[in-house]
Amino acid sequence: MLDKLFQLKEHKTTVQTEIRAGIATFLTMAYIIAVNPGMLSQTGMPFEGVLLATVAVSAIVSILMGLYTNLPFALAPGMGINAFFTYNLVLYGPLEWQTALGAVFISGIVFIILSIFKVREMIVAAIPPSLRYAVAAGIGLFLSFIGLQNAGFVVANEATLVGFGGMNVTTGLFVIGLLLTAVLVINKVKGALIYGVLTVSVLALIATLLGWVEGIVFVPDAVFALPSFEVFMAMDVVGALSLGVIMPVFTLLFTDLFDSISTFVGVAEVGGFMDEETQQPKNVGKALLVDAVGTTLSGIFGTSSATTYIESAAGVEEGGRTGLTAVVTGLLFLPFIFLSPIVGFIPAVATAPVLVLVGLFMTHPVLHIKWDNFEESVPAFLAMLLIPLTYNITQGIVWGFLSYTVIKIFRGKISEVPATLWIINVFAIIALFFAH
Repeated sequence: MLDKLFQLKEHKTTVQTEIRAGIATFLTMAYIIAVNPGMLSQTGMPFEGVLLATVAVSAIVSILMGLYTNLPFALAPGMGINAFFTYNLVLYGPLEWQTALGAVFISGIVFIILSIFKVREMIVAAIPPSLRYAVAAGIGLFLSFIGLQNAGFVVANEATLVGFGGMNVTTGLFVIGLLLTAVLVINKVKGALIYGVLTVSVLALIATLLGWVEGIVFVPDAVFALPSFEVFMAMDVVGALSLGVIMPVFTLLFTDLFDSISTFVGVAEVGGFMDEETQQPKNVGKALLVDAVGTTLSGIFGTSSATTYIESAAGVEEGGRTGLTAVVTGLLFLPFIFLSPIVGFIPAVATAPVLVLVGLFMTHPVLHIKWDNFEESVPAFLAMLLIPLTYNITQGIVWGFLSYTVIKIFRGKISEVPATLWIINVFAIIALFFAH
């Protein structure tokens, strides 16, 4: 039954491989269960309510992605967009959190309309190949950067912005996990990423119990807890439609639009899920529609926008090739509706080595960029560089688009700029001015 539903033989995979891939994806993105409520609760939203929303949306939309598109891409409330929600819209912005949720819901409805009329597909098609490769690599560097930060290996530095965090128990665990997982990957051990995460988790627990380190593994007082529905349907749609908040809502919509599109394209590029004839991601229309439904459900349940997760590349690297991978990932979220006290058991230092290695896997497309053709390589390099350095996928792709267009104009090749890209550039400039 599963073989027929997900076409496993056609994709040269097995149930066991897809399950293993789904577990790998879940382990690398499970941090969102704790991180997202922690961030959004700064706005005054109840932590337990946001936790339920995070788990429910991640489970529902990941399963829907697997069943509807047969792609191994999992979704959850996005990192970056949750920071924009928290700081730009609410804490240092004009909105109450209920109104911000209303804005998320509205953006989801707009995305559904754009997806039905294939506008989002047109945007994907307008991305030049060199920028598509660069965005995939930039997202990989971004992912590795996040992993290094999560391990405390790279930290803030007043003089140089970032610096080496020094050797201690936590960074030592990270190095052990990185080298162990790398050796397993090199030796093509099935489940290498999962073994790496579990090994470092156990070592971190032992180190915590021995008193060598504090604060990286939290041993829960309880195992079960009843879900909280405090933020479910708490959105203020009417407030989000008022004239005074048009620009914040527009900026949210634009940021979410390009975060989701660029992440989806990046993972599709790395995973080989590109149509050979059109050179576009397979089932792109269906996938973007699911993404839009995820954003809509996010507003309803009470969290920032859901999006395709770059950590899906971990499952792809483990051999995930069909929607069964995404379904497994989604199902693994469901128990945490009642198991919220144990979300801290898998520490960030355990998943950090996997994020760094997945970043390595995602940089492979840069081989396809014609680096000696500066018309193509300059915009590509800017996009790839700015994604991790601005900590924002949208900034990278926006500046890549704008520089690509300007260079083509001054080279007398304005006809090579697609009509859709001109429209995108206008909205990109508007979003840049109002982003802060």
